[in-house]
Amino acid sequence: MAVGARSGREEPEDRPDQSGNAGSAGTTGRAGSDSDTPDGGGKAVKKPRSFWKELPLLIVIALVLALLIKTFLVQAFSIPSDSMQNTLQRGDRVLVDKLTPWFGAEPERGEVVVFHDPGGWLDDTEEVHPNVVQKFLSFIGLMPSAEEKDLIKRVIAIGGDTVECRENGPVVVNGKALDEKSFIFPGNTPCNDEPFGPIKVPEGRIWVMGDHRQDSRDSRYHQELPGSGTVSNDEVVGRAIVVAWPINRWATLPVPETFDQPGLNAAMAMAPGAVGIAGAVPIVLWRRRRARLDSARQK
Repeated sequence: MAVGARSGREEPEDRPDQSGNAGSAGTTGRAGSDSDTPDGGGKAVKKPRSFWKELPLLIVIALVLALLIKTFLVQAFSIPSDSMQNTLQRGDRVLVDKLTPWFGAEPERGEVVVFHDPGGWLDDTEEVHPNVVQKFLSFIGLMPSAEEKDLIKRVIAIGGDTVECRENGPVVVNGKALDEKSFIFPGNTPCNDEPFGPIKVPEGRIWVMGDHRQDSRDSRYHQELPGSGTVSNDEVVGRAIVVAWPINRWATLPVPETFDQPGLNAAMAMAPGAVGIAGAVPIVLWRRRRARLDSARQK
């Protein structure tokens, strides 16, 4: 309440006491207490803190939020090579979804994913030495890390799939040929530089390839390493969902239609037979039990 709100005009009238005298002493005491305090209520008005005193707290909160976002939601990554042209160009910045893996989501065919070096894939790359500022900005997620050994490729096959590519032929997954014209680098062949397969991808692992096939050291070139060229799902950081920088290259990274063609999913192709067997078992057991009961009655 403002200082002038309780003026003499708004004070309640003095009521006479039992002797008929007005309580002037109480009125005088009350007035005196009002003049001693800034707000008339016995408490001093608290001045707001200046912006410069609150600025350090705001900075700390912003840094903590940035770190949490980088750790659990999205993270920026820089494209260091030409292996994903023309989908991604050298120097592009992509945002990677790190949230869905926390809920048990696994990589799917056709997705562009970032993953840690499974071991031996980046041994021949030049070592980078960022300065202190770059390291700090990378740590809180405001800048892509130049120190971490991460790769970005497209998922071609997942656990349980059989994948192969013969010379002059297309990439074939579970007997279905992929139409890669929409994303493979113009003038490239699907695998003429390194034919492979057939390869059965182990459960919990993925087979990855770059969109610039003749300039990508992908799963094909690491079959001698543990995992036979496949990458563990545990090594996957997340799915690249959008090109965020530079502005003139902003674009989403959807799954190409060829990965949605009917019959590509090996598990789904086996599903009708599995459902038929599962449905037939109870019937067979019921008929055998009924036959035993009928035989016992006849005896």
